[in-house]
Amino acid sequence: MDHPQVSSIVIDGNIEAVWDAITSEDKLIHWYAPGSPWEIPSLAAGEKMLFTLMPNQHNNLAEKLPMFLTIEKVIPNQEFSFVADSQQTIITFILEQESGGTRVACNMGFRESLANLKAFIEGKEIPYT
Repeated sequence: MDHPQVSSIVIDGNIEAVWDAITSEDKLIHWYAPGSPWEIPSLAAGEKMLFTLMPNQHNNLAEKLPMFLTIEKVIPNQEFSFVADSQQTIITFILEQESGGTRVACNMGFRESLANLKAFIEGKEIPYT
């Protein structure tokens, strides 16, 4: 976790709740680019997902941007990774139980997204919408 792109955060929540929030389309829409829908037909390596980034004040999009993703690895309550097909960029979330909560690390930085995830799990207002 020393890589400069890696960000991590400790969330006051159990590992199962955090896992559910990073792998369930009905939860992702609330914290990862809030309002941008996900379609995850099956949570298994090799499966395709669709993420549709909606225009908002944080991006310069004039219209929605669909992104196709391929799931690389699924280790329940430990690791979820996927590749953005258009860029061949892998995004990995690693979960570790810690005293006082769950540590979530992401290889791509995503500090705002992790702050949103923390707020979502802890029942607080999402800071980055």
